[in-house]
Amino acid sequence: MTQICVPRALVQNPCRFGGTPRGDCLSGSAILRHGALVALGPQSAEAPVMVLPHLVEAHCHLDKCHSIHRLGQVGGDLTHAIQTQFQDKANWSAQDLHARASRGLSELHASGCRLIRSHVDWGQDTNAPTAWSVIGELAQDAPGLQRAALTGIAQWNDPDFAIPVAKRLRSDKGVLGAFVFDQPGFETGLEGLFAQAVKHDLPLDFHVDEGLGTLNGLEVIADTAIATGYARPILCGHAVSLMDRDTTDLARITDKLLAANITICALPVTNLYLQGRTTGTPDRRGITRLRELHSAGVPIVVASDNVGDAFCPTGAHDPMAALALAHITAHLDPPLDRWLPSITTHAAAALGHAPTYVDNAALTNLLVADVSHTADLIAGRATLMPAQEVLT
Repeated sequence: MTQICVPRALVQNPCRFGGTPRGDCLSGSAILRHGALVALGPQSAEAPVMVLPHLVEAHCHLDKCHSIHRLGQVGGDLTHAIQTQFQDKANWSAQDLHARASRGLSELHASGCRLIRSHVDWGQDTNAPTAWSVIGELAQDAPGLQRAALTGIAQWNDPDFAIPVAKRLRSDKGVLGAFVFDQPGFETGLEGLFAQAVKHDLPLDFHVDEGLGTLNGLEVIADTAIATGYARPILCGHAVSLMDRDTTDLARITDKLLAANITICALPVTNLYLQGRTTGTPDRRGITRLRELHSAGVPIVVASDNVGDAFCPTGAHDPMAALALAHITAHLDPPLDRWLPSITTHAAAALGHAPTYVDNAALTNLLVADVSHTADLIAGRATLMPAQEVLT
């Protein structure tokens, strides 16, 4: 029988699954039944391979990706990136969008992802943008691809915008998203947004507090969710300004995040590139408080964000690479298995899917990595292969 090891945090019922402890993994021979991995048998001297669920990309931008080659000289803060990328939208024909988004989607599949959420800039019009339709067409052959409409928060004050867009998102099984920074009156926009989300039962995903400094959108989102009784999971990306909160503020906000069923999505590649810019080398870390959130029980997710565009000229469509960077930046110390849910089980739940744990999972839902230690896996020293090709 093939010897395997499984990161302990990716096993739902370790006592029933069996196996021998091997660092932060359980190790043993793979016991299969009806195409599923049901248990671990005796361990042998053979070096095991690692088994894990497919990865989840919780936050990317397939409409923007791989446009860096025509953007000229980039390199600035968030405002500069928004302005530069906006100018490029003149090139966003259906053909251009299809080519770039297809490339990004292929890269995500190659990195082991099957569940993917891409944000799509919506603009000022109530009509869906071309990118929404193009990525929707790609989703027909990639059923795990979700679309989140990235809107301005002030637009939800206007019923002439809010009502038809919310109806379109419900019809398309899309996600309602918005950019929340420090816009005047954003609290009112959030009230309008939540009203439509509750009415049409829409999942929510925010770009929020994407910067260092005194930003408070995250707490207001939590307050609004609690006040409206919104019951579905909420994903909040960035939340960088938590770095500037003291212990008392952080504890208060964390309690609200738990009450509102909010997951925080860290996006280290883009945030490290854009945040904390001065005239020289940055001396601050543009990432949210992953260790404190994790310790408090708030689900955390790590994702790729921007790839080859004005927000990040480099990057990669690879959640494992994003986790590796978060590991270094946020000091995500061993045992390393506890951080893997951020790109698998926790990420799936944040996207509204039942998480896949390794025990009793169909082989078609699992990956095999040619390593036997989680450090090698996160570091990118593994080749990922479909489990059904290795274990049968």
